[in-house]
Amino acid sequence: MTLHAQRLAGVASSPVRDLLALINRPEVISFAGGLPAPELFDVDGLRGAFDRVLSAPDGRRHLQYAPTEGNPGLRAQVAARMTARGLPTGPEHLLITTGSQQALTLIAAALLDPGATVAVEEPTYLAALQCFQLAGARIVTVRGDRDGVDPDALARVLRDERPALLYLVPTFANPTGRTLAEERRREVAGLAAEHGLWVVEDDPYGELRYRGEPVPALAAQPGAEDRVLHLGSFSKIAAPGLRLGWVRTPDALRSALTVAKQAADLHTSTIDQAAAAEYLAHTDLDAHVRGLRAAYATRRDAMIAAMPRTAPAGSTWTDPDGGMFTWLRLPGPVDTATLLPAALARDVAFVPGAPFYAGRADTATLRLSFTTHTPGEITEGMRRLGEVLSATAP
Repeated sequence: MTLHAQRLAGVASSPVRDLLALINRPEVISFAGGLPAPELFDVDGLRGAFDRVLSAPDGRRHLQYAPTEGNPGLRAQVAARMTARGLPTGPEHLLITTGSQQALTLIAAALLDPGATVAVEEPTYLAALQCFQLAGARIVTVRGDRDGVDPDALARVLRDERPALLYLVPTFANPTGRTLAEERRREVAGLAAEHGLWVVEDDPYGELRYRGEPVPALAAQPGAEDRVLHLGSFSKIAAPGLRLGWVRTPDALRSALTVAKQAADLHTSTIDQAAAAEYLAHTDLDAHVRGLRAAYATRRDAMIAAMPRTAPAGSTWTDPDGGMFTWLRLPGPVDTATLLPAALARDVAFVPGAPFYAGRADTATLRLSFTTHTPGEITEGMRRLGEVLSATAP
């Protein structure tokens, strides 16, 4: 007897979430989860914000039901930040969500009927694959390279597969760390306008840049205004436990996404939204983000510096300008999933690359996150990983 709905049959469990359950030991140096460094959370600032909104004369209203669209003050604060980053946005353009993962789920509910086709860059964020699989979508892949998704390959997919939606993490992509070049962003926006394609620009890492100049958002490109949904989050720049994200949506989709949000959870946590609005009003978040960038840059540098000693000869890896990840490919016919038990035995962890592929997987790949540990811990973790990977050398 089947114990669950058929739509769950093709949805695999996230190996990242499964790994987090296995490696909860202090001696493990984990490069597996894309976790912000907890010691960098602004606990005092957030505690003060929660205290102020609950201590105010009208504090009880922050424990009440609230509008589906989100806290007006928070929407105004987020809109101002997005505008300052080069993406003109008004509060009316935003829907606050329970993390940007929920925004992706709402988009799938609003735009994808069972059997609809979704295009993704190969490889891509594995929780997005879960979301589209749960929606009953057919997933097709688009080839990319060091500069992100290839517009010529996208044009062929649009011609041959006619997808309803394209999903991208164009800035410091998960899992590869790659960034879509500005010229390619213009080409993708042009293709979306030409073909009537909806594009989801997932941007949780964009503010975590350690090198180079910012690239304008895909949603800011000419022709993108009516085709691109831009997702953002406080998880990487404030704290993931807040579970606060947002979607900047074209006018034509705002009502449908609001209805989907009502059906999902009525609204995101009232108190968390109020505290976040209060926090933004009294905190220099830009200064906090600059501190994150400085800390994470040294951690990225430590991992990249250790890579030649860690990876076997013939390996390749990305050297990201920001974000949380580097993507390593080993030489020869190897399945990195088979190396994970040996890594865990040496108290180091990574994520095998295969689950990030919707098509034929490159099993010689793995994802490494550099944000959670100090440079010294990263150096030691890479030494342990090198002992494991040396067994794959010809």
